[in-house]
Amino acid sequence: MIPRRLPLTGVGLYARSRALPLALALLAGACAFAGWAAHRADDAHPDPGWSAPVVALAPLPAAMLIGASLHTPSDELDRTAVRPWWPRRLVHLLALSALACTLLPLALPGDGLGPAAAAVIRDLLGCVGVAAIAAVVVGARLSWLPALCCVGAVLLASGRMRGRTVTVGVWLAQPGQEAGAWLAAGAVFVLGTALYAARGSRPEGPRL
Repeated sequence: MIPRRLPLTGVGLYARSRALPLALALLAGACAFAGWAAHRADDAHPDPGWSAPVVALAPLPAAMLIGASLHTPSDELDRTAVRPWWPRRLVHLLALSALACTLLPLALPGDGLGPAAAAVIRDLLGCVGVAAIAAVVVGARLSWLPALCCVGAVLLASGRMRGRTVTVGVWLAQPGQEAGAWLAAGAVFVLGTALYAARGSRPEGPRL
């Protein structure tokens, strides 16, 4: 007798529709790759000043994958469901962000839970916030593009900005102990999380 497959619960249906098992595997791989690349860069450039671009770029692949996982396969089903889906979307984003914040600092070279790890976590949260906002505005498939542009613009402009605007405007390139940079990144993450939980990602593709 062939056993019947158990029916999916709401959580299981959500996880399968968003391909979360695959997203988790890819996220772990992205953190490992970022750690490998950072170790190679650290060996090639022993100068401590080289660590700023590495710290800023390392969270980008993980943030881009998290943003891509925020797609909504059927927004009509989400809107007409008996139970609201925003708690699942909130847990989805927070769980992947927490996993990346745990794995990425462990994979990177440095001082354990010191300033470099703090900067990586801050930059990761900020980039995830940018990707979540982009998923709501332009869709999850293109959510990686604003995050990539944000990191690139910050790295290009960090040497030209002066005064108080540096800490907030180029928070990606600041040391891990800068309170203003944490406030800026935290505000972006909270805004992105709230928008995605409330609205979900923008529908993509033609509707029938």
